[in-house]
Amino acid sequence: MKRARATGESSSSRVSPSLEAGVIKKLRLENFMCHSNHETVFGNHVNVITGQNGSGKSAILTALCVAFGCRAKGTQRASTLKDFIKTGASNAVIHVEIQNEGEDAFKPEMYGDVIIVERRISESTSSITLKDHQGKKVFSRKADLQEIIEHFNIDVENPCVIMSQDKSREFLHSGNNKDKFKFFYKATLLQQVNDLLESISNEIAIARGIVEELETAIKPIEKELNELQVKIKTMEHVEQISIQVQQLKKKLAWSWVYDADKKLEEQNVKIEKLKSRVPTCQAKIDKQLHQLEKLIENCSAKKAEIANMMTSQVKQMKESLSRSMSLAKKEVYELQRDCNRKTSNIQKMVQQLKRLELQMQDTHEQHLKNTQAEEFDMEEKLKQLRDEFNDAKSEYDRLKEEEAMLMNSRNGQTDEIRRIDVKIQDHEKKYNEIMHNIRNLKNQQSNKITAFGGNKVINLLRVIERYHQRFKVPPIGPIGAHLKLRSGNKWAVAVEHAIGRMLNSFIVTDHKDFRLLKQCAKEANYDRLQIIIYDFSTPRLMIPEHMLPNTNHPSTLSILQCENDTVVNVLVDLGNVERQVLVNDYNTGKVVAFEERIQNLKEVFTLDGCKMFSRGPVQTTLPPNKKQRYGRLTSSVEADIEKLSNDAFNEQKDANDYKRNKREAELKLEDLDKKMNSIKRLCTSAGRTFSSTKIALEEKTKEQAAERSSTPLSSVDEIVEEISEINKKIKEEQVLLEGLEQRRQESVGKANDLKVNFDELCESANNELASLEKAESELMEIEREIDSAKKAKDHYDNVMKNKVLHDIKVAEEHNLELTKSREVNVEKASIICCQNELATIGGCDGKTPEQISAQLESLNHTLRRESQRYSESIDDLRMLYAKKERKIAKRQQVYRALRQKLNACQSALEFRMRKFQANATNLKHQLSWKFNGHLKKKGISGVIKVDYEQMTLSIEVQMPQDASNKAVRDTRGLSGGERSFSTLCFALALHEMTESPFRAMDEFDVFMDAVSRKISMDTLVDFAVAQGSQWILITPHDTSLVKAGNRVKKMQMAAPRS
Repeated sequence: MKRARATGESSSSRVSPSLEAGVIKKLRLENFMCHSNHETVFGNHVNVITGQNGSGKSAILTALCVAFGCRAKGTQRASTLKDFIKTGASNAVIHVEIQNEGEDAFKPEMYGDVIIVERRISESTSSITLKDHQGKKVFSRKADLQEIIEHFNIDVENPCVIMSQDKSREFLHSGNNKDKFKFFYKATLLQQVNDLLESISNEIAIARGIVEELETAIKPIEKELNELQVKIKTMEHVEQISIQVQQLKKKLAWSWVYDADKKLEEQNVKIEKLKSRVPTCQAKIDKQLHQLEKLIENCSAKKAEIANMMTSQVKQMKESLSRSMSLAKKEVYELQRDCNRKTSNIQKMVQQLKRLELQMQDTHEQHLKNTQAEEFDMEEKLKQLRDEFNDAKSEYDRLKEEEAMLMNSRNGQTDEIRRIDVKIQDHEKKYNEIMHNIRNLKNQQSNKITAFGGNKVINLLRVIERYHQRFKVPPIGPIGAHLKLRSGNKWAVAVEHAIGRMLNSFIVTDHKDFRLLKQCAKEANYDRLQIIIYDFSTPRLMIPEHMLPNTNHPSTLSILQCENDTVVNVLVDLGNVERQVLVNDYNTGKVVAFEERIQNLKEVFTLDGCKMFSRGPVQTTLPPNKKQRYGRLTSSVEADIEKLSNDAFNEQKDANDYKRNKREAELKLEDLDKKMNSIKRLCTSAGRTFSSTKIALEEKTKEQAAERSSTPLSSVDEIVEEISEINKKIKEEQVLLEGLEQRRQESVGKANDLKVNFDELCESANNELASLEKAESELMEIEREIDSAKKAKDHYDNVMKNKVLHDIKVAEEHNLELTKSREVNVEKASIICCQNELATIGGCDGKTPEQISAQLESLNHTLRRESQRYSESIDDLRMLYAKKERKIAKRQQVYRALRQKLNACQSALEFRMRKFQANATNLKHQLSWKFNGHLKKKGISGVIKVDYEQMTLSIEVQMPQDASNKAVRDTRGLSGGERSFSTLCFALALHEMTESPFRAMDEFDVFMDAVSRKISMDTLVDFAVAQGSQWILITPHDTSLVKAGNRVKKMQMAAPRS
């Protein structure tokens, strides 16, 4: 099949016999526009049709366009096909015969040498019938007509194929470069190719998006694979740890043996060392014993020597005199101290007496100085202070009142700001709630399921999809996603309030699936998911009429539409939707719920969600739940979104207005604060002035009162009385002092007598006492040495007994225990493994049992922790990993193949885009060359400039009579005939670059003068004859000047009836 194409080869150099296929042989019209019954037989080459205005010339081209599938608006002659029916008729018929001969014949075995296209138009419908050369019906589909059109390359909407009267007028008069570009772009089929390439590019982009979605869909499986791989590696690590644990147990068993050997060796060395200390210690004991015996002998000899000396009576007398002398000295010291204290008290009282005498003298002098003039001055000062005090008090009270007034104003302004803040918070809260509802509705608009749980339900469904094989029967939910409303959105709010939280619920078939779904919800972070257990095999419940509420109002069940029987059964069994009645308003609801006493009625819901029900004598009415989200069951949420958007705008506007009021109030509050601070400063200053004035006044008043009430005589008497009391005390203290002094003198005499006696005794027995004291000191020294020797001997005895011998005994006992322990450890270790096997695993590496035990404990802890993480075996994990890897590898291979194909398509598209741009550039140059060639036939030269980026086409024409040799860039600067001829040359250049079995032009010469028309007509006929395709030229002018020939057929349309 041939495709529409633009060709760069010259058609004038060849006339192909294959072009005979697709030409119009005959056109017959019945009740079409102005024709009641018209038939035109066309020649295979040039057909020139002329006639008066209104004779129906243009109707021929319109009929061809309609016959080949053009829409009524595309003809620019009518808005609907029924407008083409002649006035007074009920239908119209267009009968077109297409020649079907030659190499390019279309299915000649089916149609023959002629294809008949018949289109019938009535007031209500239109039909297309394709017939063969005998008039038998072959097809009646538009697709079959389109196949014929594509085969013969008939594009009636291309202005180079059929240029209607309106297109001719528009084309000839258009001076817009963009309109010319559009004409060129469409005529050369570049527009069609560009649209096709853009469509392919969009399809590739869509395909890439689908592939990316598919690749994204397998990412959870890839994630599972990675998790499985991590699990397997962890399990392998656990196996390695288990092997290390077994090896460490073997090493630990023999390490106790090696540790016992090491301790036995150390213990033997220790015992030998302890035994070597016994001779040394015994030698020290013998030495101390010999020294002690010698000291005892010396002590006995010294005691005998002292016994032969004088007795101790002299010594006792000396000690007695010494004690008596010490007591006498102590008594003298105490008496001397008491005397000094009494003397000091007497001196202090004498000084106090002198001060009182001076005070009495000063009092007399001060009383004489107080005169009447001083009292007058004091009264004046006191009056002045009172005036200052009154002024300061008045100013202070005035400022306090002003401060109180400003404080009241400030408090009022603060309350106003708080009130505005509350309003702002209320409006912002409402705005946020509305925006939250808008986001929910938009999510619902893109995915209905999000209306019943948000993103959490999406995550839950993904988890369910991942575990779907473990469910006995896949869960159903959320319930709301399976529900629709039968009668629009009227009852949406009432139904949502009636069903309530069950809209978000899921249904499972048994408790096992219930627990599994709970686990899935926990993994998806979906808390408080309502799960209903129901038997999926139960058929849809059929409710008898006598069990339904007897009312004309609809029930919730009658409003709902659901294709899932289980969902309906759950709503009936658990939700009682068949017993819930819906009413329009509150008053009707009260009548239905409380007055009519309808049987089988459970609850009544109003349009706005108000709920009414009665339980015995109790009648209950519940208002709508404002927090409940509504609009989830509505089929279209655009209106709700628009309404909420308006509400949000109003709330935001109100909030902004209150914020503006708040700023104004805050400015007023700042002004009040400034005034308050100023008043406070003034008030503080006035307070200080008032306080200082008040204090000064009080001090002055007290001073005056003190001076007035002073009685100097009484003060002098008090001072005299006090002086006499002090004199009395002085005399008493002097008597006591004399007694103490007498006693002190007696004690001094007694002490002196004792000292004389002591000196005499010491002088008489001085020599004897010295010898005795020396012998006693030597004896004491010997006794100290004996004690030291005994202690040394006892020390070494204890060292020998408690240290040396005891340590040897303990070491030998420990040695015995170590020997027994080694034998036990060897027996235990041999059970775990032989000693030769230990060498194969590297021995104990010089580590102690404690170090190996710590390492073993750490590994056991790690082993327990890792074993608790995964309950599956490593073989099961490997099998699961291999299964998932095979599953995902196939998908990945398919997706890689798809990407390779898409990349190949993208490369091909880019190659075709480059070819398209190259062809567009060639066509641009070819168009300018062919346009200039046609202009030269009239002695004119010109050039066409095409700018694909700006989408403009400009024509420049150089007229021969223009002496300035200046090209005309705007064709509107030419005369009507010159502009029409240059535009015709432009059209012929486009015709020469396109291919079609027939072409038609209507009234292309209406704006030309006679000379230009003759040149244009000759040019057009020559071009048509040379090209070889079928041409239909329609003109209202005389065609006698048209060249005659065997390839030119002239036809005259009958004059219109008056």
